[in-house]
Amino acid sequence: MIDLYTWPTPNGRKISILLEELNAQYNAIPIDIGNNEQFQKEFTKISPSNKIPAIFDHETQTSIFESGAIMLYLADKYDKFLPKKSYWITMEWFMFQLTQVGPILGQAHQFLFYHPGQGEFVENKYIDYTKRIYETLNTRLKQRKYLGDEFSIADMATWPWIARFERHKIDLNAYPEVLRWYHSIAKRPGVQKGYNVVGEFEKIPLV
Repeated sequence: MIDLYTWPTPNGRKISILLEELNAQYNAIPIDIGNNEQFQKEFTKISPSNKIPAIFDHETQTSIFESGAIMLYLADKYDKFLPKKSYWITMEWFMFQLTQVGPILGQAHQFLFYHPGQGEFVENKYIDYTKRIYETLNTRLKQRKYLGDEFSIADMATWPWIARFERHKIDLNAYPEVLRWYHSIAKRPGVQKGYNVVGEFEKIPLV
């Protein structure tokens, strides 16, 4: 059994989606970051950075924090969604999510959605960065179904961030390959179930 400490954010959702896709037994434990529950002493023991998500694997008595590390741990444990033949291709796009999609779109949330009006320079900067990410993904997805050679942790890591396209001020119709990929993954039962495991129920945004 795996305890998943999480909240309905893109980083939280990518772990619950992976666990559902793995058909793993897990217990979702809400950590309400709006009420600063991530700073509780008990949570700090498994997540020194006080960030969700984090997991505790009762089978191996292992705790893991940081979403990328968690996904690699689970993919290795269950030997799934990290294909050996296209390992480095998958890792390239997995790292693209960790180093660009997450950080840049996370900042876009702050300046374009939560705290708009902080300045024309800042807003234009993140609008441009965001468009560049979508353009990169759209180019990658031309004539291919997934970011790698098959459905993998790269797709599961990236998809929950794209699910917030409305907060990015992005029209997905302008990126038809991303739109096709987004809809195909949204139809997966594991994705649908993993999208809502804690917090208030939210519909998956569709175009």
